[in-house]
Amino acid sequence: MSAKPHHERADVRAAPADPRQRVAALREQIRHHIHQYFVLDAPEISDEAYDALVQELRDLEAAHPELVTPDSPTQRVGAPPSAAFRAVTHPYPMLSLANAFTEDDLRAWHRRVVAALGEGRLAFACELKLDGAAVSLVYEHGVFTRGATRGDGVRGEDVTPNLRTVAPLPLRLRDDALPGPVPEFAEFRGEAYLPSRALEAVNEERARAELPLFANARNAAAGSLRQLDPAVTASRPLGLFVYQVGAVPGMRFYTHAEALPWAASLGMPVNPHVRRVETLDDVLRYIDEWQTKRATLPYGTDGVVVKVDSLDQQAELGATSQAPRWAIAYKFPAEEAETRVADIWVSVGRTGALTPVAELEPVRVSGVIVRRAGLHNEDELRRKDVRIGDRVIVRRAGEVIPEVVRVLTEKRTGDERQFEMPAVCPVCGAPVERRPGEAVARCTGGATCPAQVLERLIHFASRGGVNMDGVGPRLLQQLLDRGLLEDPADLYRLTKDQILPLERIADKSAENVIAAIDAARRPPLARLIYALGIRHVGEHVAELLAARFAGLEALAAVSADEITAVPGIGPTIAESVAAFFAKDESQALVRKLRQVGVEPVPPEASLAGPLAGKTFVFTGTLHALSRRDAAARVAALGGVVTEAVTKHTDYLVAGGEPGTKLARAQKTGVRVLDETEFLRLLEGGPVEASEAQAPRAGRGPGETAAARGRGAKRRRSTPA
Repeated sequence: MSAKPHHERADVRAAPADPRQRVAALREQIRHHIHQYFVLDAPEISDEAYDALVQELRDLEAAHPELVTPDSPTQRVGAPPSAAFRAVTHPYPMLSLANAFTEDDLRAWHRRVVAALGEGRLAFACELKLDGAAVSLVYEHGVFTRGATRGDGVRGEDVTPNLRTVAPLPLRLRDDALPGPVPEFAEFRGEAYLPSRALEAVNEERARAELPLFANARNAAAGSLRQLDPAVTASRPLGLFVYQVGAVPGMRFYTHAEALPWAASLGMPVNPHVRRVETLDDVLRYIDEWQTKRATLPYGTDGVVVKVDSLDQQAELGATSQAPRWAIAYKFPAEEAETRVADIWVSVGRTGALTPVAELEPVRVSGVIVRRAGLHNEDELRRKDVRIGDRVIVRRAGEVIPEVVRVLTEKRTGDERQFEMPAVCPVCGAPVERRPGEAVARCTGGATCPAQVLERLIHFASRGGVNMDGVGPRLLQQLLDRGLLEDPADLYRLTKDQILPLERIADKSAENVIAAIDAARRPPLARLIYALGIRHVGEHVAELLAARFAGLEALAAVSADEITAVPGIGPTIAESVAAFFAKDESQALVRKLRQVGVEPVPPEASLAGPLAGKTFVFTGTLHALSRRDAAARVAALGGVVTEAVTKHTDYLVAGGEPGTKLARAQKTGVRVLDETEFLRLLEGGPVEASEAQAPRAGRGPGETAAARGRGAKRRRSTPA
């Protein structure tokens, strides 16, 4: 929370002697302040006073664990990583919306609505279309019990622990504004989103770690919600707005405009810009208004959702299999702007990658001042023919990442200059190398290049690495400038007296930095492997390596062939890992990390998981969850996912329209599961041999339930 208080309440620690009464009083106060801050935007106390309330509640719950309840505000963060995402069925389908891109599209939808309903009174609700992830929120007897993603519209993923970390979400509904008790069951539909500044900060951190940037706010929100570790979700300040009241047995609403205020009275965050209008012209005016004003919002919006307001009329209009007929999403056109390329320079990443960057004359795009745009690599620079001095059109891809769309060659004056990639590193002067078949040029300076050293330290200390909270780029640069750091192990040798003289560091800040460093002495082994910044080793590969090798010393001692034997790791990655640990400085770093007391925690839960030692391959289209999410659930239960079917494969999961992998699995005798059987296996249920592989009447040997219903129809030769 960050705002100046209007006033401070009386002594927040004045309390009755009974711990149960004090816990109840604290929870009520904290819920009140969360509602004031996130829903009403009217904070009443300072950050410090709020933190004191939360800390007192934590202390009391630690002393009296029997008083901890699932809806306590302290349960928003710190939950252990989820073993897997379970599929949950929505009370009724969460359909997507049809899109309108022009005024003609919107008028055509309006004509269809009028034709279906006939002459009569018609009103609309206009809402901002948030660029986030849709969620279903279930409350039982007023307590938040389940949250799920949209999924395929019928079934979503249970992300309840992650949604508990979303501050605007009430863990218990307010009942002080209701004439009676809260409903026994209530479902709400909403949109989780990442505020614009938070999204930019997350992308900056990912860029420093040389991770792919989130292309848009929607991907960022969805990725944040679908973390196996709720602490990662908690580290990203997700927002939430409820846009629909779902199933509430015993309640009867007549209009959408009536239902949303009821949800707000229960403490649900509802967007303040929802507006009920009477005519299509009013709808168009609302769209025009927000197409201009959206730049003033602290979150992304890519359009306006228009709904028929009457719930009876909504029911009469019904829905197709994909979208309701009573609503439509009008999409704003992508905003572009013209500016000039003032210069082109290269940045040097932690692996030595040289990335050309266009320095732009500042220009406002989608509400943000854009000053530079990445040009990816030399080939992309040449393809677009971007030159210093060019007039260019820029936009924020997905409303987030600045990019050069095209060069206005017709505005060239002849004074423009082509940019040549440097032959030596602009930071350390070492030769630049571009290997055959690669698009990226790299500095060969390695550990002697200050830019690479800084970026590796930033990556090591980041949340995705060992998570040293408060140890960021500015602090690390100062430590490097003072000669206090050479490699990540030196971070663990820092003292408070060494940190205190740095700029913007007070006594408490120095203590916090030392505490964060100490807390990172026992990171998960996979996090430590990833934090080392080994080329080609992302979070998933780090987890595979951690599950196979007992510790960092064991990994540092194995050959490329031994690493290749790990299911899911190919020769390119294996050679990169082996080459990293073959360097003298890497071996020295491993020894230093041990000397300074770094003891990584092995992934014992995964090693002991129900799918430990089992190897999976996927083919075809899955419906209940994506392949990526299916792979994450397998990994969380100790299994490994690979791309190719071999004699070592335990299961082939065959979705709709399976490819050539199915034939290879049948030929090699690999057990084949359809999607239903796979989900049953994830949930700990048995998979009968007759369902998975045994021959049946009318089915060929090894034919799975995934092929049922196709009969004698010839299977298409679909790539795996």
